[in-house]
Amino acid sequence: MNQGCIIVTGASRGIGAAIAHQLARAGFHIACLSRSGDLPQVQEDAEDVRKRWLAVRCDVTNAEQVTAAISQASLHFGEPVVGLVNNAGLHTDSRSIDLTPQDFNALMNMNALSVLTASQAVYPHLVDQGGLIVNIGSFFDKLGIKRNLAYCASKAAVGAITRCLAVEWASKGIRVMNVAPGYIVTDLNRDAMESGPLRAYLEKRIPTGVPGQASDIGHIVSGLFTSPSHFLTGETLYVDGGQGIYG
Repeated sequence: MNQGCIIVTGASRGIGAAIAHQLARAGFHIACLSRSGDLPQVQEDAEDVRKRWLAVRCDVTNAEQVTAAISQASLHFGEPVVGLVNNAGLHTDSRSIDLTPQDFNALMNMNALSVLTASQAVYPHLVDQGGLIVNIGSFFDKLGIKRNLAYCASKAAVGAITRCLAVEWASKGIRVMNVAPGYIVTDLNRDAMESGPLRAYLEKRIPTGVPGQASDIGHIVSGLFTSPSHFLTGETLYVDGGQGIYG
């Protein structure tokens, strides 16, 4: 059942944990990178899933730490690295008039530059055998959202990085995809998502009527890694219940 090792950044909770869970269920070994170094927190964590995880403390904005973490994972599992999921990210909001260069750069470094850094670090592991890199963007990449200039810009950059790497690395058999979630319920935002003004707003704005679940993203990412298709690359898959196209 072993299918190789996949690196997942920001894997300790939320969407990253759901991705790590579904990939482990699909038969992959998962290096779960996070600042805390904790194992993923998921409601369903059977022993056969947990034994496929390796928790690694890592700052994804530090290229040396990412390179070391990837090598550590390959040695630990005794298997080649076959993919990377760039999930780690940060969200802040601020009035555009108050946004400082320091705050803008901090968000770009975390959400966009780290995607490039981790992709460069995994490249030597994939260049001879091919593989898949999945970036986690956001449907905010195509929207104008008040108080979200830096976040929207950073996620738009993720889409651009995806397209450029997909074209440049295609000849090496490396595919690069961008999964762009809409509003997703996680342990961090559950209360706001399931009641109150935000829930009422989402019921009106999301054509499906409800926000997504972290498991929705986990299933899609797992499907990309298990799909036999090798002709899909460079695209952004919007997973937002149709909100981004709703008039």
